[in-house]
Amino acid sequence: MPIDRAHPEKYPPNIQAVLKRRAEASAVLGQDLLDVDVEKGIARAAYDTTQALANRYGAVHGGMTAAIMDDIIALAAGLTIEWGQITPTLEMKVNYIAQGKPGTRLIAEARTVRRGGTVIFLEADLKDEAGKLIATASSTVMIAAVKK
Repeated sequence: MPIDRAHPEKYPPNIQAVLKRRAEASAVLGQDLLDVDVEKGIARAAYDTTQALANRYGAVHGGMTAAIMDDIIALAAGLTIEWGQITPTLEMKVNYIAQGKPGTRLIAEARTVRRGGTVIFLEADLKDEAGKLIATASSTVMIAAVKK
């Protein structure tokens, strides 16, 4: 469902937090949360890329692409956790299919493959606005309590 920014209380804690204030890294990546499906464990966001994400050859840097993938995966992973819990990444594999271009809007979607008691397995795709596949990723995150 498209994000209803006027009613953040309708969403899980992680989405409420994003609607209140984006993480600095997400802001640098140009994150714009589009929609979530809590029941299916899916999150979608657009990333408005800038020249700051470019490598010396004029493409979105591979590390920035990986950061985008980690960012969207974190959103999907957080859909089923409670206040006081986090989902740190245990591992992530990124497949680079094509180059992203700075100055374009990239669309990322992450989905939960399986949620266990302490780990969540997820997959994600990154496409340009024309639907061209830029990258895919798979990740394992753990469910942990925030240390006080």
